[in-house]
Amino acid sequence: MLDCVIIGGGPAGMNAALVLGRARKNIVLFDEDKPRNSVTHESHGFITRDGIAPAEFKRLAKEDLQKYPSISLKTEKVTGLKKENNIFLIKTSSGNLIQSRKVILATGVKDQLPSIKGLKELYGKSVFHCPFCDGWELRERKLVVVSEMEGITHMVKLLTNWSDDIIVCSNGKKILTGEEKELLASKGIRVLEDEIAYLHGEEGQLQEVVFTNGERLERNGGFVGMMSKQASPLADIIGCKVNENGGIITDEFGRTNIEGVYASGDTSTMPMAQLIFAASDGSRAGIAVVSDLLAEDF
Repeated sequence: MLDCVIIGGGPAGMNAALVLGRARKNIVLFDEDKPRNSVTHESHGFITRDGIAPAEFKRLAKEDLQKYPSISLKTEKVTGLKKENNIFLIKTSSGNLIQSRKVILATGVKDQLPSIKGLKELYGKSVFHCPFCDGWELRERKLVVVSEMEGITHMVKLLTNWSDDIIVCSNGKKILTGEEKELLASKGIRVLEDEIAYLHGEEGQLQEVVFTNGERLERNGGFVGMMSKQASPLADIIGCKVNENGGIITDEFGRTNIEGVYASGDTSTMPMAQLIFAASDGSRAGIAVVSDLLAEDF
């Protein structure tokens, strides 16, 4: 019988494991090793680790966890999760069935890029999603914001911290209100609603936005508005409630509506996505598990 199983090996899952391991709890962390930031060359905004490659961040995290004998790391997919008599049964892709008193879901999300030719090749190199993560690297560039979603105005406003040359392209969609267009125009920000044929660039570096009408727009960096969805069906399988953005609803310490199930990282805080937020969430969930186990045992 394990004290806790953590599903997901990103910064949230890893930090939860660190807290639990240091509290001498017997845990297993399952990690498919399919991180959301696999296309990213550098991660930013985490003090002492600013600019680190995601793979190196993960290597260092594993190195930290290996100091604690009660932590076991397994590169294996969890395929089933069920609660019986206050005990969780966790089934893996190899057919193993594990019992645990608590479960932390840190399975993350999957990004869904707009279906625009050339975008996938540029994403993570010169086109990004989070201004706080990558705005500094694209400072003072000619930026394009590509989005088919309403509510993109907030991102555009944020980007004025790093560039005064911003154009919004909605790929044929009318996503902005007249009031929003007027506001952006007052700041010198154009909105182009023509359909995009493709994004042109070389070696991952954006050069032009090419429209179906033949027009071409020179740009050398950009951001994209996109949807995200849960990377794993486990939250749905076990019955966790989600918010309007698809993130698992939790209390301030990561407890879900299912007693004994906790959620942390992108899987619960969608759409906010930074390493430092995820790691903090994992720490809080780990503390909650330790506290709740103690409450049951005393």
